[in-house]
Amino acid sequence: MTQDTPEPPLPEIPEIPGILARLIAFPTVSRRSNLELLEYVEGLLRPAGIRCERFASADGAQANLWASTGPEGPGGVVLSGHCDVVPVEGQDWSRDPFALSQADGRLYGRGTADMKGFLAVAIRAMLLAARRELRLPLHLAISYDEEIGCLGVRGMLEALARRPDRPALCIVGEPTGMRIATGHKGKRALRACCHGQEGHSALAPDALNALHMGAEFIARLRARQEDLAASGARDDGYDVPYTTLHVGVMRGGSALNIVPNLCELDFEIRNIAADDPDAIIAVLSEDAEAIAAPHRNRFPQARVEIAQVSGYPGLDTPADAPAVAFLQAVLGAQAPTIKVAFGTEGGLFHERLGLPVLVCGPGHMAQGHKPDEYVEQSQLDTCAAALDALTAALEAGEAPALQPAGSGGAAPE
Repeated sequence: MTQDTPEPPLPEIPEIPGILARLIAFPTVSRRSNLELLEYVEGLLRPAGIRCERFASADGAQANLWASTGPEGPGGVVLSGHCDVVPVEGQDWSRDPFALSQADGRLYGRGTADMKGFLAVAIRAMLLAARRELRLPLHLAISYDEEIGCLGVRGMLEALARRPDRPALCIVGEPTGMRIATGHKGKRALRACCHGQEGHSALAPDALNALHMGAEFIARLRARQEDLAASGARDDGYDVPYTTLHVGVMRGGSALNIVPNLCELDFEIRNIAADDPDAIIAVLSEDAEAIAAPHRNRFPQARVEIAQVSGYPGLDTPADAPAVAFLQAVLGAQAPTIKVAFGTEGGLFHERLGLPVLVCGPGHMAQGHKPDEYVEQSQLDTCAAALDALTAALEAGEAPALQPAGSGGAAPE
């Protein structure tokens, strides 16, 4: 290129609604492939010089994306979000859930609030950041299968934990109305399998009804819940300030005239930081044995087995952490921090990489997971302004909260 040849114009950066429209059009319901969505995102990021790396699922049908701009090395910020959405079947939508529509300052579509709205803002922020001389890196993490237990992100975090360089702060962009959330409860999803003895219902006393065993387990679980509510540990930062136990699914029986030999109960524990879920599971296992043991002389196979299906750790970042003060300055607001009822991958980022984690994103979870889900344009605008201020801090490189925490060794166990 000669000295007189003008520089080629920079490619136009799409506006947030345009990016969001494309993201919504991919029906990335949990367990379905998200590869076409990632191809679209990489098609925006790679031409801007943004480094992109995928971490694929075992079957290759899904993947996480880790994208970076700015200098290589430790420090800086990772913006984290998931691209999977909950199903729309059985919901009464008044519009196509996978085609973005706008009305009265709201953007409608599955995932607009939870949480493709944030991803659209974050993608645009990455494109803008790539045109600045950052002194600290900005990363974007897009994960899959978050809605079914934060399953997808784990493989990416395992790989990142083996690397010496890692960010200094993680911001999970779940919808908080752009309030800073410092915590959420942990979750364990479990299954109790009650094994009895089948028989003809006319001779029911000669059999062992597994559904009856399941009902007794539910009664004991409800009693444990009452104890936790009445005298257990409390955290008044939550709307429900104690650990909760909940049965969501009960399966068993095939015909009215057959005593069922199997009953399955899907239940969960959502624990505050002060409660150890393993200790709660141990107590419930004692209850399970107390249910089965009296029947074992007549029915040696009688048992109630508890197995974990999935789970993720809670998040409990101190409200006076430097990261909180930094993000408050970025937002230009000193509103009190909050804690959220829903879970995120934030606890895993903290557990696996040793990072301080905050949850802050556009929209409100009250609009998520329901027909005609939406996010307000004003919330996206507020988020965009915040990420612009965040990028400016990375360009200045002066924020202590964004500096490398040390040598970048392995995260604590």
